[in-house]
Amino acid sequence: MSECETWDYTLYIPNDLRAVTVCRRTLRVILTLHGLPGLVETAELLAAELVTNAVRHTKGPAALRVRRSPRGLVWIGAWDTDPEPPPPPRPLERALDLEEGRGLGLVTACAEYWGWQPSARFGDRGKYVWCELSAA
Repeated sequence: MSECETWDYTLYIPNDLRAVTVCRRTLRVILTLHGLPGLVETAELLAAELVTNAVRHTKGPAALRVRRSPRGLVWIGAWDTDPEPPPPPRPLERALDLEEGRGLGLVTACAEYWGWQPSARFGDRGKYVWCELSAA
């Protein structure tokens, strides 16, 4: 497999649900300008779920990070100030009827891979919850 163009963007956001819309629109622009319009809908959905969880369940700032690997995967991560792991995802078929708690179910259903990792990248202890999409 040949290597492809790599890039890495981070958008720092306040603890405000309006930031979810800012993240979705920013992600749309990034993917479109890098020639990946076919990923936009799925990526927006997954980023919105990850960022909503980061903003809704923590009190501190958050961040959306989007990058493309040399292998062509698009990595989408939401950072927040809670170092605890996210709750296990509910199976999507059970989560769809719920008002809350379906985010990671959607992520596991739509992404190639997902996970979480502790991170202190922004001066605060916290974690990234991330997923990967194939851009090929």
